[in-house]
Amino acid sequence: MNEKPFDNRPIGVFDSGVGGLTVLDHIVQLLPGESTVYLGDTARVPYGTRSADTVTRYSLECAQALVARAGVKVLVVACNTASAVALPLLASTFSVPVIGVIEAGARAALEASRGGAIAILATTGTTRSGAYLSELRRLGAECEVIGRACPLLVPLVEEGWVDGVVPLLTLDRYISDLVGRADVIVLGCTHYPRMRSLLRQLLPAAVAVVDGGVATAAQLQAVLSEQGLLAQPGRVPNHRIWVTDAVEAMVRMAPDFLRIDMSEVNIEHVEIATHG
Repeated sequence: MNEKPFDNRPIGVFDSGVGGLTVLDHIVQLLPGESTVYLGDTARVPYGTRSADTVTRYSLECAQALVARAGVKVLVVACNTASAVALPLLASTFSVPVIGVIEAGARAALEASRGGAIAILATTGTTRSGAYLSELRRLGAECEVIGRACPLLVPLVEEGWVDGVVPLLTLDRYISDLVGRADVIVLGCTHYPRMRSLLRQLLPAAVAVVDGGVATAAQLQAVLSEQGLLAQPGRVPNHRIWVTDAVEAMVRMAPDFLRIDMSEVNIEHVEIATHG
């Protein structure tokens, strides 16, 4: 009788900055025995205002660093903009499984919908791509889908401005016309869950707020199980965070995102190969 295989290589996760830590947190909570390497491309944040070609190039460079230098067994693209424009190329370029956040978020939104409009709060790049609309239509959604670019939210989260008057007024400016029109709000950027409590202050209780990070972690668990990539039970995991700039800022902000002992997380600066 053959024993079930195990794979103790780390899970690779990348985003343009700290926002993807919201996805990493769900992964660590659901899969506590798995090691992880998180790459925050803080030198080039944000991705959401850049062209599709630039985001694709940045995504390839981040993925290459995780595969070649960290030896990851799977890639999680914890960035909606990168998932929207670069996922097919990443999947065809690397031999490890590649998981994005948009499919999981769209499925969760459809499950929460009661037939009203689904509003996608996202970066300019994700909104421009129409990726959520395409995925929702592929899944059979017939309701109105509203894409709403919210470019000021990422800089606010990156600066730690997730409560108080300034972010509340900013959010209100973006969503005031959606109240009474949408019954589901999708946090279509991994930074935005940090604004969830403020968002709830502005929305009726009946409006569902969807964070695709939970669904992404569940999808990751299924892929690891199906492909025999789960780590050996009972092992002590190792967690690393790589940043391309501003290590001190990551050290300061990461504890606000992660429900793990930060004394056991190694945060370090890395240089990644760039092209052009």
